[in-house]
Amino acid sequence: MAAAAALRRLGREAAGLAARAPCRGYRLLPSDDELYRRTRVTVLQPENPGSAFIEGYSTRGFTISGSVVVGPCAVLPRAILQWNVGSYQDISFQSLSLFRLLEPPIEILVLGTGDRVERLHPAVQKQMRACGIAVDVQDTPNACATFNFLTNEGRLVAAGLIPPRGTYTEV
Repeated sequence: MAAAAALRRLGREAAGLAARAPCRGYRLLPSDDELYRRTRVTVLQPENPGSAFIEGYSTRGFTISGSVVVGPCAVLPRAILQWNVGSYQDISFQSLSLFRLLEPPIEILVLGTGDRVERLHPAVQKQMRACGIAVDVQDTPNACATFNFLTNEGRLVAAGLIPPRGTYTEV
């Protein structure tokens, strides 16, 4: 009986609190609330100055940071070089030696193998992994996008790109 009376009394008190207007203990000032603060952004330096950005590709080559490169190319963190490979079959441990000699060493090597994703020899992948370089093999359009994404993240990345041939057949 006493418990029922206590519950009724609590119910009446709760109804009385709900009927009253909420009261604040202090007035909210502009400095107290983040919504009232003004934010200023001053760019001191561009995000990745001097880093390469792949703007486009064709059957003849690539447009990288405003420069046109004809044929296969090696895109390094601070340089763009012609890469002496004719197709994905020419990619070997020796043809990847350029990427192993970089200082500071790169984390990821993105390889664009043309129109399709082609597999590298497992020994080549194993040797590159032993050097501390992850190799990501993709078709060239996706390799260009991956390189740009990783560069924008600030990762130490390089790319070996073979232009796509552009001849597609229905299968």
